[in-house]
Amino acid sequence: MAQTYHIEAIGFEAAGKPAEIVQRLAVRAGTLEPVHQRAMRLFRRSRAPQWPDAPVEAVRIVDGAGTELFRWTIWDEMSAPTR
Repeated sequence: MAQTYHIEAIGFEAAGKPAEIVQRLAVRAGTLEPVHQRAMRLFRRSRAPQWPDAPVEAVRIVDGAGTELFRWTIWDEMSAPTR
């Protein structure tokens, strides 16, 4: 059965203000894997110089109940092994 997940692109904290959600997508899927793939595509696009919105520090997946299921940050990106 399909479930609704929310992918959130989160900006940087600035001047003592908490980080804001730059972009939010709602995705319906039967498993988490296609949602994870879409979240990572959003993260990669948000790091490109052509990205028109505010800079993004992290992307996360939240289920319909508001539970965070996955988070990827620029710090994870820097420490990930290269292929």
